[in-house]
Amino acid sequence: MKLLFIYLLGMNMAVFFLMGHDKSKARQGRRRVPERRLFGLSAAGGALGAWIGMRVWRHKTKHTSFQLGIPALLLFNAAAVYALIRYVLPLT
Repeated sequence: MKLLFIYLLGMNMAVFFLMGHDKSKARQGRRRVPERRLFGLSAAGGALGAWIGMRVWRHKTKHTSFQLGIPALLLFNAAAVYALIRYVLPLT
């Protein structure tokens, strides 16, 4: 349970700061973080960090794929965490 919490905290912090980093690169007109990477990390447990990053950094908020995709991944993350806690972790 503790490792799950540490993993999710780290993943969400990483995606949050990655969104800020990408926004900074966008302002500078430099090479950006691929959207595929942002979605992949969000799907791997960082959707809450991505969603908060979108709001704080005002980044990717006009992209329909992010407007719909990140909240959907957040629901997916919540369901996965619930399933892990409910069905997998009690067995260990």
